[in-house]
Amino acid sequence: MNSPASVSALRGSIPIYLRLANELRERITTGDLGIGDALPSERDLCEIMGASRVTIRRAIETLIEEKLLVRRQGSGTFVARRIQAPNSFLSSFSEDAAARGEKTQTIWMMKASALASHEEAQVLELPAGASIVRLGRVRLAEGEPLAIENAIVPSAFLPDLEALGESLYETLARFGSRPVTGMQRIRASQATSTEAGLLSVPEGAAILRIERLTRISDGRPVEFTRSAYRGDRYEFVSELRGPYALL
Repeated sequence: MNSPASVSALRGSIPIYLRLANELRERITTGDLGIGDALPSERDLCEIMGASRVTIRRAIETLIEEKLLVRRQGSGTFVARRIQAPNSFLSSFSEDAAARGEKTQTIWMMKASALASHEEAQVLELPAGASIVRLGRVRLAEGEPLAIENAIVPSAFLPDLEALGESLYETLARFGSRPVTGMQRIRASQATSTEAGLLSVPEGAAILRIERLTRISDGRPVEFTRSAYRGDRYEFVSELRGPYALL
């Protein structure tokens, strides 16, 4: 068993910035600092923790690297949020964000009609050369880029591109083609240089790649989307049942 003197010596061997980082980490994990809360200014933290500004900055940088804190240009440093997305309910990015009380924005990279390639026709179960709509966009919540989405939709389900709003599913619903079932695959990956630039993360950062195929009530495919979600912000949650669970 360690004596009080040995424990004290051990603490003394830990750099001050790491001790401060540990203290801040504990306040975050216990909920004393809640998700989205702003950290006090560096000047105030210096007074609260009795440390130099350089030490405070190193402690904060440590927690930013751990994805516990996020720095917003011109606004300050905040406790990072992780978004839990249900993995068993068919909903859109806009609907999920609205359920969290967040405002969404869309940066369109592509919105065009085209003739389906062989691969696109296969996945949408269309004849070769059928008319489709190609959509590419960056999705933001509260001004923060969270996902890149590239979707294809048969033109029959989206006849008027000008009518396309921020939510694809809401627009499809207006045309009577709201998806009702779907299948998606999720795998871990790393951000390419292009994806890193669009998502404001370092190249090689963890991302979740999602492929989703949805269908309308008669079984026809209505949308196929390939997405890249920020791994430091998203986790997908599934409810599991044992073989003898009551239905």
